[in-house]
Amino acid sequence: MHTPSPRRLLVARLLVVGSAFLPSLTARAQSETGAPLDPFVVVATRTPSDIRTLGSAVDSQTPAELARRQVSTLGEALSSVPGTPSAVNGAPGSNDSVFMRGANSDQVLFLVDGIRMNDANTDYAVFLGGARLGAQDQVEVARGPQSTLYGSGASGGVVLVQAQKGTGDPSAGAAVAAGSFGTVEGSLDGQGARGPWAWSLSASDSHTENERANNAFDSADLVLRVDRALGGNADAGATLRGFHGRFGDPGDVYTDDRYAHETEDDWLGTAFLDLRPTAELSVHAILGGQDRRYVSFDELPGVYESTTVVQDRRGVLDLQSTYSGFTGQRLTVGANAELQATRDNGYGDIDRHQDLLAAFAEDEWSPVRSVFLTAGFRYDRFDTFGGSLTGRATAAWLSPSRVFKVRASYGTGFNAPSFLELYGAATGYRGNPDLRPEKSRGGDLGFDVYLPGGSGTLSVSAFRSDFTDLITYDFSAYPGTTANVGRARTSGLEAEAKLTVAKGLELRLTYTYLDARDLTDQTRLLRRPRNSAGADLWRAFGHGLSAGAGVGVVAGRADVDAQTYATVNDPDYAVVRIYGEWKATERLGIKVRLENLLDRRYQPVNGYPALGRAAYGEVDWKL
Repeated sequence: MHTPSPRRLLVARLLVVGSAFLPSLTARAQSETGAPLDPFVVVATRTPSDIRTLGSAVDSQTPAELARRQVSTLGEALSSVPGTPSAVNGAPGSNDSVFMRGANSDQVLFLVDGIRMNDANTDYAVFLGGARLGAQDQVEVARGPQSTLYGSGASGGVVLVQAQKGTGDPSAGAAVAAGSFGTVEGSLDGQGARGPWAWSLSASDSHTENERANNAFDSADLVLRVDRALGGNADAGATLRGFHGRFGDPGDVYTDDRYAHETEDDWLGTAFLDLRPTAELSVHAILGGQDRRYVSFDELPGVYESTTVVQDRRGVLDLQSTYSGFTGQRLTVGANAELQATRDNGYGDIDRHQDLLAAFAEDEWSPVRSVFLTAGFRYDRFDTFGGSLTGRATAAWLSPSRVFKVRASYGTGFNAPSFLELYGAATGYRGNPDLRPEKSRGGDLGFDVYLPGGSGTLSVSAFRSDFTDLITYDFSAYPGTTANVGRARTSGLEAEAKLTVAKGLELRLTYTYLDARDLTDQTRLLRRPRNSAGADLWRAFGHGLSAGAGVGVVAGRADVDAQTYATVNDPDYAVVRIYGEWKATERLGIKVRLENLLDRRYQPVNGYPALGRAAYGEVDWKL
């Protein structure tokens, strides 16, 4: 008999208590149509910037857009972003990795509510594969090297997940869902503002059996943000985000382990302060922390039992100040300090900590009305391996009519070596304390077309990145160790169209061509599809009815055969989904969706099958 975990019970009780509490805060139902797309993003410059003036390739998905497409996880949201292929180990809840523009999976940085949630020692794969987005979460993506603003781990790009500030009259909602493979879900959300206070809250709890034996996934998620206007041009606030997941891990289809499972608890909290001493000067400060505990368990009854525990803890202080008193310029400077500790009783037997101090500066300059330039640098100093200096510059020309933009960017990045690579110790292996950070340099050239009347955008980008000093494991000698000997190059083309074809008819198209090669042996990098494409069409029919359909196509993948360990070309695949919604009343909504409509049998990672056809239904109630 399955016994719910204490954290799942905690969230379930929160749902029950909240369903009685939140209606008292509700003055009117939340807007049924959602807010229009926000033309400002934060991820590219660390400050709110008009997307039409940026020289970077960026993507933004609002809470309303994600809800309309019935996208509930971060992994699903990223699947519709060009240049962001991912590899998930099978069914929902399993590990998911992103290879942005062909970079290694550990060269993509995830910023959550203003602080990093991953680095060389702290993995994001379980969170990406299982955590659910909050109802007020916005997702932003900046592609290409971003270490100048964000430091280590941003060689391929940055993904920002930010809980939005509550606005307007208080509103709340509850939802229950069920579907194929024994799936049941419940969620509660609320947001609003009253006087100096604003808040947003999301809590959810879910269970699915998935399709294989020992493949059940249970999760509980909490996202909370509270803001307070202090007066005198000052604001303060706090965020708290928690994820608990338990996943039965049968391994590949040739292993079919009936006993292995993994659990993860990941909590991130911040307190932030915004000051505006003058009209030209603003200061933003974040004090944050992360506590992650990952446990992997496996056994063969009567033969062996193995438990690996990884504990990651992080403290962050991030300060930045922005000055816009110069004509046509905006200068941002800041500093970052982090304390991190990792204990891992698995391979390498890690018990280490490191300190980081960093400083950065970026200048945004518009010498004439149609030209927008940025240039910046950052220096990071780690007490484990030393320092790294990175830089980045972008340029954009926007036509006088503001409908056509040409842009270009070039930057450098780095990826810090992990504790295992530096200091790990195991039978037949010793780390290398003389390792240098992995380095990257890359750029892109593209254009954007902004169609009249806000009817959509067209974007095309050509990119190239070179990676040097990549850390590789060498077991040709005894004991094996690590060294900075790897080199790689990625290049390709990204295209995206977001179109409002007619009133109530929206179309989104994406395509990526990617050539990713290991230059040390002239082979293709694994799990980077040569071609990937997606489409999503949504239509509002009136009377509360709407429906959409989407397709994702992946072609030209190299992978390691899970049985023979030989490099193979995996089959191409196309996956179709359809979804619909009926807003029966002002408060009651009914959603349905069919995933993998054509019941395609495919493996995102060799040996790890995705789910077959699945149907889900959801009932939403605005409190």
